[in-house]
Amino acid sequence: MLQAGKAVKVSIYLNEGSTYHGAATYSGIIDFLFYRGVAGATVLKGVAGFGADHHIHSSNFVEISDQLPMKIEFIESREKVDELLGKLEEMVGSGMIEVQETTVAKAAQSSKEKKALTASPLKIEGRARLMRIYIGESDRWKDIPLYKALVEAMRANDIAGVTVYRGILGYGAHRRIHKDKPLHLSHDSSIMLSVVDTDEKLRAFLPRVEQMVQEGLVVLSDVDVIKYSYRASEAN
Repeated sequence: MLQAGKAVKVSIYLNEGSTYHGAATYSGIIDFLFYRGVAGATVLKGVAGFGADHHIHSSNFVEISDQLPMKIEFIESREKVDELLGKLEEMVGSGMIEVQETTVAKAAQSSKEKKALTASPLKIEGRARLMRIYIGESDRWKDIPLYKALVEAMRANDIAGVTVYRGILGYGAHRRIHKDKPLHLSHDSSIMLSVVDTDEKLRAFLPRVEQMVQEGLVVLSDVDVIKYSYRASEAN
């Protein structure tokens, strides 16, 4: 958690319409900062401005522009900012990042302290690890479905990939049978998340899983990666 004293303010400038891996860049940056344990961040939307292309972008009643300037601001320790800058530079693309020394007179208070995890570059060869997480469909974390929060956290921490499976029949520690019924939508079905990555990255991510999964089962298994490939896309 951010403490009072010397800190760094980071301002990120980009266009509203810019994207990163198919999603809005500003949304991806906010998710990245959130799941890396940054104390807080704010997105500000401009009504007019211009950037490196020297084109005026403005909002009016006739036309809704998707090129309006946006600004993301957050304050963190110098160590934390140095840890995040490399990934932020990749995500912001043609945008601009400004870093300023500042002083926190009074830090915001939170009921829970979050810790960030660093992620290593994506690379899987030969031996790897399979993580399977068993939870309930109704489980939640910070008012959103737990399985969705886990997927977002894994993406923010550069985990290679994850697949979510919905069970049709099963039971857990409480010995209650969970099953899908015809003409009935169950909200207490079993959910399994299947994740494959290096042992180092999955073990580094385990503290985040332990923090988020209050009730469930997490298992690790050795696997051999026969082939892992993906279609590369440009970061806009």
